[in-house]
Amino acid sequence: MNRWEGMEAFVAVAQHSHFARAAEQLGVSTSHISRQIARLEESLQTRLFYRSTRQVSLTESGQAFLLYCRQLQDGYDEAIRVVQDLASTPKGLLRLTCAVAYGERFIVPLVNEFMATHPGLQVEMDLSNQTEDIVHEGLDLAIRLGRVPDSRLVATRLAPRKMYLCASPEYLDRYGAPHSLSELARHNCLIGTSDVWHFQSGAREISFRPHGNWKCNSGSAVLDAALRGFGLCHLPDYYVIDPIREGRLRALLPGHQVPDTAVWGMVPQQRHISPKVRLLIDHLKTGLAALPVYQQTE
Repeated sequence: MNRWEGMEAFVAVAQHSHFARAAEQLGVSTSHISRQIARLEESLQTRLFYRSTRQVSLTESGQAFLLYCRQLQDGYDEAIRVVQDLASTPKGLLRLTCAVAYGERFIVPLVNEFMATHPGLQVEMDLSNQTEDIVHEGLDLAIRLGRVPDSRLVATRLAPRKMYLCASPEYLDRYGAPHSLSELARHNCLIGTSDVWHFQSGAREISFRPHGNWKCNSGSAVLDAALRGFGLCHLPDYYVIDPIREGRLRALLPGHQVPDTAVWGMVPQQRHISPKVRLLIDHLKTGLAALPVYQQTE
């Protein structure tokens, strides 16, 4: 008897608690199922089932054996899916979400490139500044910015993301530049989507609640106000890297940037990622890395 023989029959009987129903499921005779179980018990030198005229139930050994048989079956099914997926091209529905501004500027063009290469796909993108529960919403992929606390998800780093504290030369000429985090409270702060700014001081992370006479939930609007000299802004690299390079903004307190933030591709925890999602993640990583803004921020 080979080491796999009888396993399928055993799992079917355990599932139905009935030899005839197991035989019906597998499309074989009841006597065939009985012979396979008998040979399996003989090979293992233990009884797997208690049998009566009305009921079949697992013994203690049978319960332990069932656990591992199911794991082996799951592994086999997973291997089949992986091989089949490798031979297939991306097709079907692909649903993803991303923050509005970042999605419009960076993700949508790359997804459109990907879809043009794989016309069998149907894509649904939800651009929202609300953090979607991708497991509950049945989404395939979420693009998240910053840090990733959700342990139910698997994160792939797509690109760097650094926050910059900035101000225009005109503002700094009038009010001076802060030389420490404690001096921020003396300055007019331009408040965007976050009411708390995070900084690093040595090994400690410091949270600062900004105050000022200007607030808007748009990064582009915050940038415009900063360029006009209204106050300090705290924005991601992709907003400010060009104005800093051009001298229209100056980066302040660079040693206090919070580390370990990035652009992430998030998928639900699972053993196997479908080809369409895996290929899209690779496409996004490659596409973002090629953009000038990220070539300047690494």
